[in-house]
Amino acid sequence: MESETRKLIIDTVKELLIQERPKKLTVTDIVTKCKITRQTFYYYFEDIPDLLKWFLKSNAQHLLDESSNLENSEQGLRYLFLVSLNIYPYIKHGFQTNYRAEIEQIIEKQMFNFLMQVAQKHHLFSKYNHYDLELIMRYHSQAILGILKNWTNDDNANLDHIIHIIHQIFAGKIVAK
Repeated sequence: MESETRKLIIDTVKELLIQERPKKLTVTDIVTKCKITRQTFYYYFEDIPDLLKWFLKSNAQHLLDESSNLENSEQGLRYLFLVSLNIYPYIKHGFQTNYRAEIEQIIEKQMFNFLMQVAQKHHLFSKYNHYDLELIMRYHSQAILGILKNWTNDDNANLDHIIHIIHQIFAGKIVAK
């Protein structure tokens, strides 16, 4: 029951963001559309940013779980891009609400955490200390987010090549000379 209600709330938020495109997403909008009480909403989430944080974190964990089952880190990176491109419409519409700053922080943190876990799992950058590894992951997470933010239809046609080059850079196989 609990997970069904949480899923209903999340699905409703997706629908509101895509179909109704509110400037400000409110708890009232969500509970009205879900046909639940405000108390029920607040049982699951502190507020709208908490809901968005939960949504992004749960998707990031699912993404990490799925990518760790893949044969190699390049397939994991491809999976990351495909999922990110599929949820981008929700994020884009979320950016148009008053919660843009919170959403950006959450996305940046989740991308950083995801890349850090992938690097540690695959023993990438193992010769670097923790501080340097964090700096490298911040760099890569911002680079990947920048690419995703400016994704084009031409990029869709070249997805595999883009993934391969990014993976080569991430794995340290392409370096500036």
